[in-house]
Amino acid sequence: MPELPEVEILVRHLDPVLRGRTIRNVTVHRAKSVRPDTVRRFAAGVAGAKILQVRRRAKYLLFDLETRSNAPDLLLGHLGMTGRMYVQSTRAALPKHAAVSLRLNRGVLVFEDTRYFGRMTLDTSSLVKLGPEPLSDQFNGHVLQEGLRKCSQPIKPKLLDQGLLAGVGNIYASEALWHARISPRKLSRRLSGTQCDRLAECVQVVLRKAIEAGSTIPLDFSGDGTGDGLFYYGSTSETVSHEENLSVYDREGEPCSRCKGMIRRIVQANRSTFYCPQCQRG
Repeated sequence: MPELPEVEILVRHLDPVLRGRTIRNVTVHRAKSVRPDTVRRFAAGVAGAKILQVRRRAKYLLFDLETRSNAPDLLLGHLGMTGRMYVQSTRAALPKHAAVSLRLNRGVLVFEDTRYFGRMTLDTSSLVKLGPEPLSDQFNGHVLQEGLRKCSQPIKPKLLDQGLLAGVGNIYASEALWHARISPRKLSRRLSGTQCDRLAECVQVVLRKAIEAGSTIPLDFSGDGTGDGLFYYGSTSETVSHEENLSVYDREGEPCSRCKGMIRRIVQANRSTFYCPQCQRG
């Protein structure tokens, strides 16, 4: 599932392409993809709007709109597990799994979603309970410690709590804990102030490195079906290839690059956790 870095990379790609374009026509190919909006409400709220900018909040894409009075001015997108968003020519055929297509004054913005877990909606209630952005000035070790001090849950699954920290997912939680030398099994409330400071810094480091690595990759969203078009950190395709940067994630049984111990995989809250038991003790 795309996490904060992948969404940030996509936003940086889409913003200059979409800024200033007008949505002339709306087609919802799968009603589920605009939930909880109805197809009629969604189309009426978006058609005719001008896209002012594209930005990110947590794992969401936010499209700021200039609309007629009383119409919603924010369109929210979430990629789910398999979603992609790209602009293609008006002459190109839509992909088989197009969920929503927005006809612009130049091109078509396509939301393609194979498994239909993503969404594009005018409902923004999911943003209300999000925690601080990890790359913002509102996040540091003290803020992290305050959020953990009464929590008896292990630190790894707690890092996935979007109310604690917005945008961090399974991959980068494992990576940050490895860099901070903190066991994923350690109870959240038992992290010291020093450990929280170090973990907060490591969360920021791994996210920035992922964004930097991904930003150098050309995005292939032509919609022509010749490649998977994935731009996710650590993935490859015919058009996307770069050095693998992950230290522990999906490296079960490989030697730790820091201490040469064996990387292990465990399951926490139904999600895979990868760590080195030798240098992440506790």
